[in-house]
Amino acid sequence: MDPGPSDLSHLHRPVLVDEVLNLLAPSDRIQSSGGPLIVDGTVGYGGHAEAMLAAWPSARLLGIDRDREALLSSKARLAGFGPRVRLFHASYAEIADVLEEAGERAPVAILLDVGVSSPQLDRGERGFSFRSPEALADMRFDRDGGGKTAADLVNQLEEYELSRIFFEHGGERHARAVARALVAARPVRTLGDVIAAVGRVVRRDVSGIHPATRTLQALRIAVNDESGHMDRGLEAAIDVLAIGGRLAVISFHGGEERAVKAAFSAARRMDRIRVLTTKGIRPTDREVAENPRASSARLRAAERIDGVAGLGSVDT
Repeated sequence: MDPGPSDLSHLHRPVLVDEVLNLLAPSDRIQSSGGPLIVDGTVGYGGHAEAMLAAWPSARLLGIDRDREALLSSKARLAGFGPRVRLFHASYAEIADVLEEAGERAPVAILLDVGVSSPQLDRGERGFSFRSPEALADMRFDRDGGGKTAADLVNQLEEYELSRIFFEHGGERHARAVARALVAARPVRTLGDVIAAVGRVVRRDVSGIHPATRTLQALRIAVNDESGHMDRGLEAAIDVLAIGGRLAVISFHGGEERAVKAAFSAARRMDRIRVLTTKGIRPTDREVAENPRASSARLRAAERIDGVAGLGSVDT
């Protein structure tokens, strides 16, 4: 059967699935009324959620995502699991509010697969990828929630603010030159406008990546306040976990990985978690060969060990 128009799951291959299941599996031993509760805080197109629900037949899952298109797809993909699945349009930074709305508490496992997904990149009209230069420079995960687009930022921010975004969120060495070129190119409307301006000051380097890659990444992160959501979301996830519950986080670039390491280190110093991964777990060579976009993925996990703050206990 062909996937329906709202089901884009065939475009998405979840990364590090076996590794996620292995790290989160011990959480299934925690007894809770109604069966173990899992939260997929970035449910996206349902790949990881499907694997977890299949692996743990007694588990229930709350899926959260900022992208309504992704939620429609995951709803179609996970329909066979019936009432074991409930989906919420929100940010994982709002996990405590979602649990309250759902009448739930203390999940035994939480997964966060942060960043942009393959369908978001591959759907040209979303305005994420340099492969779609004709697309409007949008880049919002939540297009229903208003907020500024990438074009708005480029057209409205001061040059120094753009330069800071490109350096901090993209690691762009030519941040000042890129900002200057984009200001000179105003008004910017499409990704092609952005790409053309960047191409005037940045050349393809020895890594072979597209000259606009870092700029587009930085704009996406700024548009969606990904760093802010991540900082708040990691703290909130640790707060709500059941004692003995586990948190797994998949990151895709250095800024994300540093945020995970910092959050885990702070919580460990307070004796709130036990870190389970001494370093980020990488995909196998085989997985990267089958799914090149997995190459930059890193998985880290921790286990909740105390009852300080949050909702860290389970009804038995």
